[in-house]
Formats: sequence, C-alpha cells, structure tokens
Amino acid sequence: MLNPWRLQLLVDLQELGTVRAVAGRAHLSPSAVSQQLAVLERETGAALVEREGRRVRLTPAGQLLADRSRDVLHRLEQLSAGTGDAPSGTVRLAVFQSAVHALAVPAAEAVAAAHPAVEVVVLELEPHESMPALRRGDVDVIVTTTDLAGTELGPAVDLLPLGTDEVVAVLPPGHPAAAAERLDLAACAGERWTLDVPGSYMSELTTRRCRDAGFEPHVVCRLQNYLLALQHVAAGRSVALLPSLAVDARSDVVTRPLDPPSVRRVVAAVRRPSAAQPAVRAVLDQLRTTAGVGLRHR
Repeated sequence: MLNPWRLQLLVDLQELGTVRAVAGRAHLSPSAVSQQLAVLERETGAALVEREGRRVRLTPAGQLLADRSRDVLHRLEQLSAGTGDAPSGTVRLAVFQSAVHALAVPAAEAVAAAHPAVEVVVLELEPHESMPALRRGDVDVIVTTTDLAGTELGPAVDLLPLGTDEVVAVLPPGHPAAAAERLDLAACAGERWTLDVPGSYMSELTTRRCRDAGFEPHVVCRLQNYLLALQHVAAGRSVALLPSLAVDARSDVVTRPLDPPSVRRVVAAVRRPSAAQPAVRAVLDQLRTTAGVGLRHR
C-alpha cells in the first residue's frame, strides 16, 4: 500500500516544481524529500522523476500518479473531516489590505463567537503575494482578486466568489474633476499621483488605466498604507485610484467612479484538500456571510 505522505510529496513536486520548494512546505531537508521520492519509486516500480541539469521534473508516470494521488488525498481529507467533530484549530487567513477591516476582522470575530475552538490568524498579503503563499501552504485561506496577472490557479485551488469592489478616483476636496459624475482619467493627466508599490495590484491597475487614457502618471509618492495615501490626497498633494473598500468615510476626500468603470472581482481561495476541514469550512462560510454586507453582488 502506498504511503499518503509520500504521495503528497509527489503532488507538491508537481505543483511547486522544485525539490527545495517541496522541502520548505514539508519542513524537511531537500535530501530527505529526494530519499522519500526514491522510496515511492521503489514501491511503484516506476521512474517518477528525472533530472534536467540541477532541476527535476515528473516523468509521464509521475504526472499520472500525481494526478490520481490528488484525488485520493482529497477523498482522505473528506473522510477525515466527516467524523462529526466540531470545528477546531488555527486557520491562517491572508487578505489584501482593504479587506482587513471590511471582511477579515469581522469574519474572524464571528467565527470565534460561533466556534470558540477555532482561532483565525489574519495576515495582510496583497494578491501578487497571497496566491503563491497559498500554493506553498503558508496560509490556509486567502481573499484575493482574480483580475491580476500572475495569480493563476493551480490544479488544487478552489474559488468561492464573494462579490465585487469598484475602483474609484480619489481627489482632494474641491478638485475640478469632481464635477463629473464619472471621471475620465484624461482629466487628471497633469496631476501628481500617489501609487502603491511597483508590482502590486493597484500600482499595475493605476498605471494601465492612465496609459489607456493617454498619459504616463507623474508619481510623487508610493505608499502601501491606504490610510497614508488618503491623507496625502486630502492634503492636496496628489490624486489616486483606490478600491472602494479602502476609502475611509471619515477621510476628507472626494471619490468618483471611473469612466469606463473598473471593478475587481473578490474571491476566497483555498487549497482543495484543506476545504474539507471543518475549521476552514467555518471560515469560508463566514467570509461569504460578511461579504454579503460589505461587497456588491452582480
């Protein structure tokens, strides 16, 4: 009988691509992972991996076994989760910045009230960081957007749609462009801009929308903290594009939807084997309930 733990190492190798990455996820040394894969080859009587220089890749037999093992491991997780036990344990929930107080904190508090044995640990990770973290097994559940290049799903990731969040232009009080009901960004071609850090979802989106409007944004400030970005705009030092969830109603700024509109799809994502765990299911259910209040649904 094949050892499920060794099958998981093979599945991880298919997903992550390197023995070193598999070792990091499994908290083993690379040599220990290689030894276990060699044992699996002896058990199956087939060559499962082959070397290409300093890298390894799965053989056709290895690909087939990994594909079948994924289904088997998923069923084992379901059987383990179906024992009737109440949800318990720690769930690591990674969310983008604007969803921390809008979704994650209320959901974590509601889960704690309903399931005292479940602890939800909230981490702030932007979409370009959270999906790789989920695939590595560093977190259990993420709230992200599917609209960012580089957040491609692996074969073992499930999505739960939560709603949509419109991106808005954020302007200082009394700004002339605020006279429009919907803002054509060409009206802000000569403005000073605050953007998120390079490579982030909002930085890429803002740059793309400005270029689509015919200009390159004059960036005078890059801030990861949306509260600081709002303060910078409120002081009349710049303009910005931010998700609606990020705009604190107490901030002295004016917001306008864009023309054409820019709406991001917000989803929860979970690795398929983890989705069967009672504690993870409790978090997913509560995220959906909380999102029903804080997000638009289309």
